[in-house]
Amino acid sequence: MTVGTRDREGEPPAELTTVEAGMWQAFRDGSVYDLRAGDTAADDPHGRRPWGDDRTVRARVVCWLLLDGPPALAGRVSSLKLTGVRVSGSMDLAGGTVVPYVEFQSCRFDAEVLLPETRFTTVRLVNCAVPRLEAARLQTEGDLHLPRCRFHHGIRLTDAQIGTDLLLNQAVVNRDRGGRSIAADGLNVGQDLQAELLESYGELSLRSATIGVSLSLRGARLTSPYTRLALNAPQLTVERTLYLTPAGVGAAQFSGTTPARGTRVRRFECRGGIRLDDGRFGDAVDLDRARFVLTDDQEVSLRRVQVPELRFLGERPERGRVVLSGARVVNLVDRASSWPGPGSLQMSGFSYEVLVPRGPFPLAERLRWLAAATAEYHPEPYERLAAVLRAGGEDEDAREVLLARQRRRRETLPLGPKLWGYAQDWTVAYGYRPGRAAVWMAVLWAAGSLAFARAGRPGSGDFAEQPPWNPALFALDLLLPVIDLGQVGFWHLTGGWQWLAAALVLLGWVLATTVAAGATRLLRRN
Repeated sequence: MTVGTRDREGEPPAELTTVEAGMWQAFRDGSVYDLRAGDTAADDPHGRRPWGDDRTVRARVVCWLLLDGPPALAGRVSSLKLTGVRVSGSMDLAGGTVVPYVEFQSCRFDAEVLLPETRFTTVRLVNCAVPRLEAARLQTEGDLHLPRCRFHHGIRLTDAQIGTDLLLNQAVVNRDRGGRSIAADGLNVGQDLQAELLESYGELSLRSATIGVSLSLRGARLTSPYTRLALNAPQLTVERTLYLTPAGVGAAQFSGTTPARGTRVRRFECRGGIRLDDGRFGDAVDLDRARFVLTDDQEVSLRRVQVPELRFLGERPERGRVVLSGARVVNLVDRASSWPGPGSLQMSGFSYEVLVPRGPFPLAERLRWLAAATAEYHPEPYERLAAVLRAGGEDEDAREVLLARQRRRRETLPLGPKLWGYAQDWTVAYGYRPGRAAVWMAVLWAAGSLAFARAGRPGSGDFAEQPPWNPALFALDLLLPVIDLGQVGFWHLTGGWQWLAAALVLLGWVLATTVAAGATRLLRRN
């Protein structure tokens, strides 16, 4: 009998080895075929100890069982469940349809596993050593589980369709010849993609991928010394939340939960750029305690992302840039110590509606945050912050932000307008502190009144009716450029007192003009 035909007598084909015959029987019975020796070091699929023929099955026999295997025993469901088995040769199921349930536990594969355009129900490779997984356009009705596996030359899941969950927890994936660790452009996952505590040594590419629920990279370490990007995921769609947060290490953890107090945790760490441009996230992007190690030309790029809540709570990058240009966020949850310094933050067109600071974030720090994001003056970030503060009932802080905007703008003006700007700032703070004009007016009025009182009664013209001399009313009449109090026209000063009167008139006009400019700006803003 040749491999590929069925034995109608219920016996395995004669050309199968003893180990393969045992696998054949376990397949018909739907039971686990376990070839472990009971020695932890010897059973480690990632260890150096060789596995001999007593633990080896041929890949083509495995393919035969999955594609055209014998019928199940009466009352049983056929499935392939291998534990501690070495698979020799390349397991090639390209284009096939696999009906039985497939599970490999702690197995070794001598050559790459080829699953392009293959259809499965559910596939589980757990703690296996695999040279490479080639699974472009793979389709599963259920899960694809790859936890704790080690892939020496990468994974390809381009345009794969996973019916429910994709699990890569604690997997170790090295780069392929193109520098990618996981190439999953166009991937579609029906529910969760969990890659917690993943170690990726190369570019993790998820361009235009769609995740039906959440994408969890809790505790993952992404390292890409070969390319500029460690996570390349433009146009990524996640229906719920993207987690780049810590994960518990050691004790068993429920995926997606906060580690219990006392549990050792590992932060998400990325050594290389991150690109999430044009991403769509249904609930949040969570960067709590995330660490980014960048070179000068690398970025954490969130250009034009749309998300209800951005939790920017990671560690401040020492180098590189954080780019939020064109991003649209409802709640911005942030920490003052998380944002990079001047020249390393870009926020042109960044829109947010509510600020939710974690820890102290005084207005002075917030203004430095804006200054860091605008190497050249641009009014939009200041206006956005002022609008958010005003909507939250913090009108005084909103005025301070708009005042800071005017002062920043003043530095870009030529000398003449700049001097006029200083005058507006000193007098009424560009109209955002109108009470200051009243103080200046009171000071000038008091000084002028005292001065003219010491001058004595000045000379007067030939008037039939002349008001009594009043130094206070005379000083006030000089300061108010529009209102006539009936003093200036009757009394004539000489000498230095004329210069004092002229100075009060000029100062009165400056105060009146700046107050009018500030009032106009206030009315236009409202």
